[in-house]
Amino acid sequence: MEETLKITKNHHKHLNNPFPSTPRSLPLVQGTLSFNPQTVPSHQILSIGKEFQSTWLSKNGGSLSISHQSEPTRAIWSTNPGQAFVSAALAETEVEESRGSFVIRDRDVHFVCNHQIIDEIKVINRSDYKLYSESHDFPSGYDEKDQKTESKGTQFPVLLITGRIFGVNTRKKKIQSLGMYSDFVENEPSISAKYWVFFDQKSSNQIGFHVKIGKSNPQFHPTRRRIGWPRYFSKRRAIITAASTDEEDVLVNGDGHKGFNRVCLTYTSEANERFYGFGEQFSHMDFKGKRVPILVQEQGIGRGDQPITFAANLVSYRSAGDWSTTYAPSPFYITSKMKSLYLEGYNYSVFDLTRHDRVQIQMHGDSIEGRILYGNSPLEFIEGFTDAIGRPPELPEWIISGAVVGMQGGTDFVRDVWDKLQAYDVPVSAFWLQDWVGQRKTVIGSQLWWNWEVDTTRYFGWQQLIREFSARHIKVMTYCNPCLAQVDEKPNSRRNLFEEAKELDILIKDKKGKPYMVPNTAFDVGMLDLTHPRTASWFKQILQEMVDDGVRGWMADFGEGLPVDALLYSGEDPIAAHNRYPELWAKINRDFVEEWKSNRVGKEREDPEEALVFFMRAGFRNSPKWGMLFWEGDQMVSWQANDGIKSAVVGLLSSGLSGYAFNHSDIGGYCAVKLPFLKYERSEELLLRWMELSAFTTVFRTHEGNKPSCNSQFYSNHKTFSHFARFAKVYKAWKFYRIQLVKEASQKGIPVCRHLFLHYPHDEYVHNLSYEQFLVGEEILVAPVLDKGKKNVKVYFPLGETCSWKHIWTGNLYTKQGSEAWVEAPVGYPAIFVKAGSLVGETFLKYLREYDVL
Repeated sequence: MEETLKITKNHHKHLNNPFPSTPRSLPLVQGTLSFNPQTVPSHQILSIGKEFQSTWLSKNGGSLSISHQSEPTRAIWSTNPGQAFVSAALAETEVEESRGSFVIRDRDVHFVCNHQIIDEIKVINRSDYKLYSESHDFPSGYDEKDQKTESKGTQFPVLLITGRIFGVNTRKKKIQSLGMYSDFVENEPSISAKYWVFFDQKSSNQIGFHVKIGKSNPQFHPTRRRIGWPRYFSKRRAIITAASTDEEDVLVNGDGHKGFNRVCLTYTSEANERFYGFGEQFSHMDFKGKRVPILVQEQGIGRGDQPITFAANLVSYRSAGDWSTTYAPSPFYITSKMKSLYLEGYNYSVFDLTRHDRVQIQMHGDSIEGRILYGNSPLEFIEGFTDAIGRPPELPEWIISGAVVGMQGGTDFVRDVWDKLQAYDVPVSAFWLQDWVGQRKTVIGSQLWWNWEVDTTRYFGWQQLIREFSARHIKVMTYCNPCLAQVDEKPNSRRNLFEEAKELDILIKDKKGKPYMVPNTAFDVGMLDLTHPRTASWFKQILQEMVDDGVRGWMADFGEGLPVDALLYSGEDPIAAHNRYPELWAKINRDFVEEWKSNRVGKEREDPEEALVFFMRAGFRNSPKWGMLFWEGDQMVSWQANDGIKSAVVGLLSSGLSGYAFNHSDIGGYCAVKLPFLKYERSEELLLRWMELSAFTTVFRTHEGNKPSCNSQFYSNHKTFSHFARFAKVYKAWKFYRIQLVKEASQKGIPVCRHLFLHYPHDEYVHNLSYEQFLVGEEILVAPVLDKGKKNVKVYFPLGETCSWKHIWTGNLYTKQGSEAWVEAPVGYPAIFVKAGSLVGETFLKYLREYDVL
């Protein structure tokens, strides 16, 4: 078979098209469904495990649905009548890569099998599974599927659907009749393949599915008598001139190809159904009508906001990203119709939600595996999903007790700022000193030396500084990532970690077998091969040295940029490994945290004040299991929707729907731009409003940004210091509730910050909300000011709430359900509400008064 993958490197392309075209993708595949009436009855209800059932109906061309036996008439998944739900294709793929950004294009499509025949629908019990698999030509490895799936909690019986998919060559012929020529279309089945679809119960609220496609079989000629073909395939059809109206007929050619690299699963959706989730998404909450790619990568600079998107794309190929680019996607969703599904595995996939009546999952590979969830509320779905993928541990109390002060500058500057923080009575949990490794100037600003040891010139007396803060119950946090830079030009380095890793042979390799030098922003780096058995222990030693100095937390940055043509020790496909890499990165850090704790003795082992914590930005489906805390990456220092302060709220809420229970953003944003004709600099007003927003997230952490001197900082003047102190106290005032929410998140996976959909799923107004407002737990309603110069906000009070909402600053009550109200929100007084009369609300107000905020 000819090569179907092309990789294009655009790291060093300058002066690019500032308006790049949308990547070409496989169009939504449509085809007909037919079945063998001799083996497939007209109506059939079959059990799946102990608590699910499937229903097959032959009317309208045939359809399959799955339901929970407690609600047999409510389908949790169903196919479109008369339409193929399994299809496959062979297409050429091009991956364009540029400094952590990736674009996957579908090029030539060699053939498509878009029509489906069902030969058999039946259940298989444990006792006869192996015998059945041996006698029915299962694909390789399926004869042991009963043993494999039992280990995943499969409950028999299993539902099995078998048959064939095929493509159709459409040929036009001129036929003379009565002296006149007419055009006719003749459809001839050409390429076919066997398929197997399994449905098996995994738990009381999850049913697994697995679609597997066999090898292609050219020149397929079915027997019409046996199959009972629809008239569509057995008659010639006249058409007007040469225009065909049959969109589902796909011209195929590809004799000699034996495999498929695209598998599609298609099923029903309602026209007004809303789709939420898909990991951390920054531009949209509802994805109905869109094609959602699931690929870990840089979020981009601008992501559609102008004029920064134009400029970023012009100087660096596609570096702006778009609405879909994200560090932490997840192939999981919840809908407004109380349906939910997620994919297993790590291959690139696309959820096509562009049609009003269907969903199509397009998977790169020859199989699709995932789970369908049963539940009656979004909270049930999140709890069920995180029960399967894993949940984070409880955060140590120290990191959620006060501000995490992110700053740079060295020992003297940190001490100077600490003195001022004390003067303003700011509750501080930790200093996060990102530049502990030293700084260098590059074309994009101040950047770090990626060699994970303390720079003793910049931070002289490092251990003494940590001890001083520790005596005040303040932690020191640092920074690292899975990449290593050459440090030959760094004057005071003691170790050269790049050379150490190279000598150990634990860096990813290029096609020549040499260390792969990955272009970053302004310098190239070696990337650790996290599949190598020596990598984890080596990197844990680096973390151990850091922690031995007294460090108690760190940012575990990056993880999203594994090149798709890298050679890995494991030998696995780097395109699939690309989505898995951030999970492996999180696991190394998490394993170290757990091992460090287990190696301590006595009181030290149980002392929560000594517990470690790390936070990261890149992730995939299972990252909530391994990561302890997340942050949203590098937003612009702007008010804009796709990559500014508004996107920080959308990212917070979408990730919360996807299992990322603990998330937050850099206060004030990160990415500043200072060019002659283009300036994005953090204004004082933006910083103050971002402080107000972040006071109601899990962690309250500042960041100076990539160009600190261009940005307003919390330490800039009296006003910024006072505001920072005020909202650090607001954050501290609901610590008692935050502790409860953190515990609930570790037990159930429910996020601290919540879209109103989680608690008011039947209120249609809530379905339209994006960044305008959100809940903290169930008890606090936040409507942040996210626009420049704005001093009031429109707040919606949802249907279904038994309590009135109390405005914390004025005490005004809002009693009417399903109503909107304009609320004054000058700087320093954002629109915050608590449930009137609730213990949480009254306790929050009590602490605000104690801290002289109210």
